[in-house]
Amino acid sequence: MPRIEIDEVRCKGCGLCTIACPHKLLVLGDKLNLLGYLAIVMETPGKCTGCAMCAKICPDLAIAVFK
Repeated sequence: MPRIEIDEVRCKGCGLCTIACPHKLLVLGDKLNLLGYLAIVMETPGKCTGCAMCAKICPDLAIAVFK
């Protein structure tokens, strides 16, 4: 089953991955990270197809995809 890992420290909450995800599984979280940004979280992990669009568009390389 594909899954993603989001490095909350690197994430600046820009939201580009939320737009890139074809299944709209990523959302802006409600918890501040160490740098004071709202990091992205995965809403329903079991539905991820591993397409890696989120990782490709992330400018901070905060997302890793595992297939």
